[in-house]
Amino acid sequence: MKMLAACLVLLVATSFGQAQAVKPSLPGKAAPAGKKAATEEKVEEIKGLVLTRPNGHFLGLTLQDGKFKLSFYNEKKKPEKVDVTRATARWPNMHGPGDNRTILNPAGDGTYLMGTQFVRAPYTFKLFLTLLQGEGEEVKSVESHTVDFRG
Repeated sequence: MKMLAACLVLLVATSFGQAQAVKPSLPGKAAPAGKKAATEEKVEEIKGLVLTRPNGHFLGLTLQDGKFKLSFYNEKKKPEKVDVTRATARWPNMHGPGDNRTILNPAGDGTYLMGTQFVRAPYTFKLFLTLLQGEGEEVKSVESHTVDFRG
């Protein structure tokens, strides 16, 4: 009789544990989102090497058609208009003495700067990037970044 009571208690305890368990969702489907997730904005993904600016905005550095492309993003990682006049880039010349240099000027829809010089492989080097503001004699450096570029 004691054995029967012990089995009955074990059976009841097991059934309560299973009845309260959360059913797993199907593989590949996310769990239902709450109201908080619906109010949040979708965060954009920045292509290429991401650089954080001092003002909290972002830069995205990529190679497009063999030339540097520097895209500008706001704090929500959405494209924004370029807020500098131009930029300079300098990197070691793997095929000879000295350094390679290029000027990046505003291009396209005004949300990025595009380099003028073709970048030869290998795409693993230290890149020195300087953002410039102003024209002629009044040009000044407003930001500089040193990055390990791996394109």
